[in-house]
Amino acid sequence: MSVKIRLTRMGSKKQPFYRIVVADIRSPRDGKFIEKIGIYDPKSDPSRIEVDRDKALDWIKKGAKPTNTVQKLFNKIELKK
Repeated sequence: MSVKIRLTRMGSKKQPFYRIVVADIRSPRDGKFIEKIGIYDPKSDPSRIEVDRDKALDWIKKGAKPTNTVQKLFNKIELKK
């Protein structure tokens, strides 16, 4: 089973916020996920990024690959592998 750390969209029309989730690559963007590890709210000023570092690092050690967008968010909060 191949696993990705990616964003899933929440919120209403024109007011998005995102959950950072661990999901199987075959599941749809807003579909079933394995575990929620954080949130990202781009509409707040400044943008709010909250990530459970321990869970994220644990999933990365298990082989989960973050998407490009999630990797950029991790770089902003300085999440080290």
